[in-house]
Amino acid sequence: MLGLKPVIYGRIEAIYHKHGDIIFFDWQNDGHSDHVGIVEKAEKGKVYTIEGNSGNECKQREYNANSSMIMGYGTPMYN
Repeated sequence: MLGLKPVIYGRIEAIYHKHGDIIFFDWQNDGHSDHVGIVEKAEKGKVYTIEGNSGNECKQREYNANSSMIMGYGTPMYN
């Protein structure tokens, strides 16, 4: 399963993150998404996000791409 990660809906999503994807976080490590953000970019093993309600502000954040807090990613259908 290298390169794959389970997400809350029971599907397997590839760990592939690109600009505009939704990133899901599991802060309590209980299998439930606690927070979401928007992927700004991903490079050199880091994922850069824009998140609301981050310390009561809208902030740019960065995470290691293999962080255990990252539950998975979703790509909206922009139709």
